[in-house]
Amino acid sequence: MPPSFLVGANINRNPSLRLFPYPWSSSFWLEPLFSVSHFLWVVERERERERERAMEEARGGEEITNEISKSEGCCSGISVHFIQKIIAEILGTYFLIFAGCGVVAVDLSKGGAVTFPGVCTVWGLTVMVVVYSVGHISGAHINPAITIAFASCGRFPWKQVPMYIIAQLVGSTLASGTVRLLFGGGHNRFFGTIPTGSNVQSLVLEFIITFFLMFVLAGVATDNRAIGELAGLAVGATVLLNALLAGQISGPSMNPARTLGNAIVLHRYTGIWVYMVGPTAGAVAGAWAYNLIRFTNKPLREITRSGSFLKTLRRESEFDGSN
Repeated sequence: MPPSFLVGANINRNPSLRLFPYPWSSSFWLEPLFSVSHFLWVVERERERERERAMEEARGGEEITNEISKSEGCCSGISVHFIQKIIAEILGTYFLIFAGCGVVAVDLSKGGAVTFPGVCTVWGLTVMVVVYSVGHISGAHINPAITIAFASCGRFPWKQVPMYIIAQLVGSTLASGTVRLLFGGGHNRFFGTIPTGSNVQSLVLEFIITFFLMFVLAGVATDNRAIGELAGLAVGATVLLNALLAGQISGPSMNPARTLGNAIVLHRYTGIWVYMVGPTAGAVAGAWAYNLIRFTNKPLREITRSGSFLKTLRRESEFDGSN
C-alpha cells in the first residue's frame, strides 16, 4: 500500500479520493447530516407526544375530580372525611349505650351491687371518655337532639343531620342488641327508659335536664372564651348530675337514640314519644338560650395553642356549611 494512502488526506483537498476507492459522492457528506437531523426531530417529536399525553392525563384527572365534586354535591357532601365522622358517631354512640345500659343490666343481674350512684357515675364517665376520644373527629354528638340543636342555631350544616341521626340510631341499636345478648332482656333485666310516673312529669324532666346539658355543651362548644379542653369533663359531669336528679323518674334519657335503640331491641315502646319530644325540644331551647346571652363586650379569653376539639368542630362545621 503506497504511503500516500496514509498521508494523502493531509495534502489533497479531496480526501475521499485517497481514503476510499469508490468515486466521490455528495451523499458521503449529506447523508450523515440528514441522519442526525432526523434523529433530533424524532426525539423532539417523542417529547411533544409525552407532553401531550401528560396534559391529557391532567385534564382527565381534573374532569374526574369535577365529576366527584358534582356527585358529592348531589349526595349532600359525602366525602372520605364525612364518612369518618359517621363512623365516629356510630362507634361513639355504641360505646355510650353499651357501657351505660350494660352497667344497668349488671346492676339488675347482681341485685343492685353497682348501686344507683354507681350507675349514674358510669354514664357520666362514659360520656366524658367518648367526648375526648371522638370529639375531634365528629364532635361527639352521639345524640340526635344535640345534632338538631346545633343545626337549628347555625352551628352544624343541616345537610349532614340525617346521616348523623342514622349513625347514632345504628350505634344505639347495635349496642342494645349486644347488651341483650350478654345479659338477657327479660322483665327483670330491662335497661331501657320508661316513665315511672306520669308522662307529663317525665316530659318536663327530660326537657329541663336536656336543656341544662345543651346549655353547658353550647358554652364549651361555641364560645371561644370557654376553656375548651375541659369540655369532656364539663359535659360528663352534667350527665352525671342529670342522672342523679331524674334517674328514678324518667330514666333518664336526654337522648332519643338511647331510648329508641333500646325500644327496638326490647320491643317496649311505653311512653316513647316523651323521649323523642322532651330531649329534642330541651336541646334546641338550651342552644338558643345560650346564643341569647353569649354576646358580650367583655374581652375574649386567650385561646391555648392547641385549641379544643369542639372549637375545631365549629370551624369545620362552618366550613362545611359554606360549601
